[in-house]
Amino acid sequence: MKKFAVPALIVTAVLASCTTERERPLPTQPAAVGIDGAWTDPNGLISTFQAGSFNTRTTDTNQLLASGTYVKLPGNNLYEISMTSHVQNKQSKVNCAMISPGQLNCTADSGAQFTLMRRGNVATQ
Repeated sequence: MKKFAVPALIVTAVLASCTTERERPLPTQPAAVGIDGAWTDPNGLISTFQAGSFNTRTTDTNQLLASGTYVKLPGNNLYEISMTSHVQNKQSKVNCAMISPGQLNCTADSGAQFTLMRRGNVATQ
């Protein structure tokens, strides 16, 4: 058994020294694009943007409070949301500016201003 142990160690050492491949990092989540994803407001409501559709729900009962559509406006990271409030049965528009990958500053057509923060991990762009 001793006759095979030494050559096996030499072969292992030679093979280990010949490898030039470095350890590759694990793939990361792609950078956030646009406003698609889940966002939260200071009251804890969750707004979800997905492929042009929008909705806002409560976190406790998942009740649908508002829904609608959104479009990207010309210019840097400006979005217009056309929504219907299911609580007030009223339609309105909201303009939002993405000031960072994780923050939207919004102004409703009533003049009310609010901020939405992206939920989850966000890769910087």
